[in-house]
Amino acid sequence: MTPADARRILEENFADWVRALKPVVLETDAEHVLVRMPLGPHLSRVGGIVSGQALAALADTAMVLAAIAHAGELRLFSTTDLHTQFLRPGRGTAILCDARVIRAGRALSFTRAEMTEEDSGKIVATATATFYAA
Repeated sequence: MTPADARRILEENFADWVRALKPVVLETDAEHVLVRMPLGPHLSRVGGIVSGQALAALADTAMVLAAIAHAGELRLFSTTDLHTQFLRPGRGTAILCDARVIRAGRALSFTRAEMTEEDSGKIVATATATFYAA
């Protein structure tokens, strides 16, 4: 799956509110997907930092795309578990989310994501998720 394929899947299959985050798929391969989410006032909370809800949605979206890339085809994945650790306030121009498949079976895929500030490279949050393939 190419980044263009992943962008098409994102545009055609994800909810409007997810696309409103303006995620851009930068890299894809069978084990990882890199997604960029530009920051702006629409994603800020008090203090001018990116909201935790936006970070969790970014991680979930990137990890689903990583599971699809690993499968090599569009499959419908349902999130069965999502855990996000917020490590520091996120600021700057964008957040980069590197999502990886840790293990994939017939029905379940286990994934991990690391979110960093684009400007500083500092880790803002991490996430893990389990997805069920319908």
